[in-house]
Amino acid sequence: MLDALLMIVSAMIVIITLLQGGKSNGISGAFTGNGGLNLFANVKERGSEKVVSNVTMILGIIFFVLVIAIRVTE
Repeated sequence: MLDALLMIVSAMIVIITLLQGGKSNGISGAFTGNGGLNLFANVKERGSEKVVSNVTMILGIIFFVLVIAIRVTE
């Protein structure tokens, strides 16, 4: 039961991650270094971006809880 739930949550994480908008200059920015990737920048998300970000975080937490639960019950 938990295994099936883990697979569903994993698929949802992949789908919701693909829905997120890019916050960088794309692949060219990765090679040239333009745009300055700052993980601690204060970026304000609004509207649907905030909802998608929160859903991703919640699904990530559920994923880790399920992995730990599966490991403990073995």
